Amino acid sequence: MRNLRIVFMGTPEFAVATLDMLVQNSYKVVGVITAPDKPAGRGRKIHESSVKQYAKKAGLYIMQPTNLKNKEFLDDLRGLKANLQIVVAFRMLPKQVWSMPEYGTFNLHASLLPDYRGAAPINWAIINGEKKTGVTTFFIDEKIDTGELILQEATEIKPEDTAGDLHDNLMALGAELVLKTVLLIENNQVVTQKQPLDSKFKTADKINKEICKINWEKSAEKIYNHIRGLSPFPGAWSILNNDEELIVIKIYKAKWEKEKHNFKPGTIHFTKKELKVASSGGYVYLTELQLPGKRKMAIIDVLNGLKIKESAYLI
Repeated sequence: MRNLRIVFMGTPEFAVATLDMLVQNSYKVVGVITAPDKPAGRGRKIHESSVKQYAKKAGLYIMQPTNLKNKEFLDDLRGLKANLQIVVAFRMLPKQVWSMPEYGTFNLHASLLPDYRGAAPINWAIINGEKKTGVTTFFIDEKIDTGELILQEATEIKPEDTAGDLHDNLMALGAELVLKTVLLIENNQVVTQKQPLDSKFKTADKINKEICKINWEKSAEKIYNHIRGLSPFPGAWSILNNDEELIVIKIYKAKWEKEKHNFKPGTIHFTKKELKVASSGGYVYLTELQLPGKRKMAIIDVLNGLKIKESAYLI
């Protein structure tokens, strides 16, 4: 059995469950690499990453390089004498880093590779209406998410799951898969599988503001998937034209129904308790949204406080 010395790399909450799994199973984590502290929030207070906060409590050695090719950082990394590196939700590594340890560097990815390579696999799986996704461990190579596969574990996506729900599910599933992968490496039992070279697979590009904007000309089901695939972060949005007053709204929860109608997409129908929006071949019922400068609110509270004109519509 190999005596592992592990360096762990990660930044957000998603990575903490895996690091905790390694610590709880008494693996020797000789170093933790995470993003530098940065100002965040309205007060611009210095914010430490979720991984750093955990590593401090666990008494682990922490490194926060701004440049992964910096000679001083690389010398410090070599000095840890790690023989395995594990990456969960970090950033692209230069070859000097991922090729350093004897037993390699592997990554946990929140999809069933080769589908959904990229920065936002959880969001895109739901936006695209997938019924199944999962987690994958693979050895890192020169390109993004293309290395040889080690293990995979699939899970169901429920019709009502949001990106937040799936995030939490895959976070726990991924921690278990990393532990299984480490056991294989520890016992020198890894058998890898090469990924296909063609590019016919679904991708998971970084989410930007324009992607988050709702297109009301799509089907009600696709719009519903779009909303839950971006909830709770970064949030789907639309513009309410309320008698020439333009209000940007974020939409976090919705329902949908298929129904033939002749209304223009974006047309609003509302009562004191509900609001539905016409889309292609159906309606989307908005159930939780956020107005500028306000907290998230149930639709009944929004309708009580916002005077929506009969001529209002969503763009």
